[in-house]
Parts: sequence; C-alpha cells; structure tokens
Amino acid sequence: MSRPTVRIAAAVAGLALAATAASATSASAAPVGGSAVIHESNAFFQQAAQAGIVAVPLPTATAGYDAATGLSASFPVTDGSGSLSTFFGGVNLGGGLLFVDARTGSAVSFHQLAFSFDNWTVTAVPDGSSTPIALFDPAGGNAITVSGSTQNLSADSLVLDAEGAQYLDNRLHTGFFTAGQSVGSFTVSYTPAS
Repeated sequence: MSRPTVRIAAAVAGLALAATAASATSASAAPVGGSAVIHESNAFFQQAAQAGIVAVPLPTATAGYDAATGLSASFPVTDGSGSLSTFFGGVNLGGGLLFVDARTGSAVSFHQLAFSFDNWTVTAVPDGSSTPIALFDPAGGNAITVSGSTQNLSADSLVLDAEGAQYLDNRLHTGFFTAGQSVGSFTVSYTPAS
C-alpha cells in the first residue's frame, strides 16, 4: 500500500471508531424526561359538558381526576432542548388530545403536541394535517424553578389561544370556544438528555 492509501485507510478507521464511540456514548446517556400536565378546572369541565363538549387525552398521555382540582391530562416529554428560564427551545410531548361535540356529532383529534419556550404556547397537529395549531397559552402567574438538571414550570392559568379556539369552533361546528377562555392550569417538568 502506498503512503496516501495508508493515511486514507487510517483516517477512515479513525472516523469509524469515533462514530462507534459516539453512538455508544449516546446510547448510554440518559434520555430526555419529564411530563407536561394540563389541569382542566371543574368550572371549565362543567361549562364544556353543558355545551356537549368533551376533551380526553389519547395514549400515551394519561388521564387523572382530583375532586379539588378537576380533570388532568399528563403528556410524557419525548424530546426537547433549551431552557425554560431563558425562554429558549421547547419540548415535544407524547400522546394526543381528542375533542368531541356530542351535540353536533363532530370530533377532532390532535397529536405531535409540543410546548414552545420561545412562544410560550402549546401546539398540536390535527390528524390528517401537517400544520401545528396553537391550542393553549400559559397565563397568569408563572413560576419557574430548577432542581438539579430538572426544569419546572407551574402556570396557575391556561387559556385557549385564539387560533385554537377558532379551529375547534370550526371543526366541531360550535360557538363554545373563545380566545382567552380559561381552561385550568399547566405544569411542566423537564429534564434534558445527558
């Protein structure tokens, strides 16, 4: 083998070893973790039920209920980067949301939920579409804390985004949803991958 050929072979072998080491390192690194929880207040639940509207989480999200705080939907954090405290980045969430209007017989489901730290908005993609819709905005008092590598947000109010309210009204053939309508509260616990 000539010297240039040996050098090229050595460089290729070095790149292969580096790629193997990088994949082994990333495979053993801790994945991103956490959850985002939408707490639907009893007041919103009762108003929605009277209008024939029901919203339920879809797998891999889970539902919960507390007599004092109302219904909740917990969405696992599946990916993300950035910082809550500097309003940079965001997280992707597992599961989905289904909205049903029993009076009109209409339904719409969403997947690919995400919370943008930049825009301070929860978005979701309607099934059959590729365009995200801004559904909810954390509002009111927002408390951000950091514990070790875990970042936490607690928003004492979660409101319907204008885009989400219009989209839901159109798809469900109702006039129930309005921009700024209080849904409940919102929490996020997010641990970046290491």
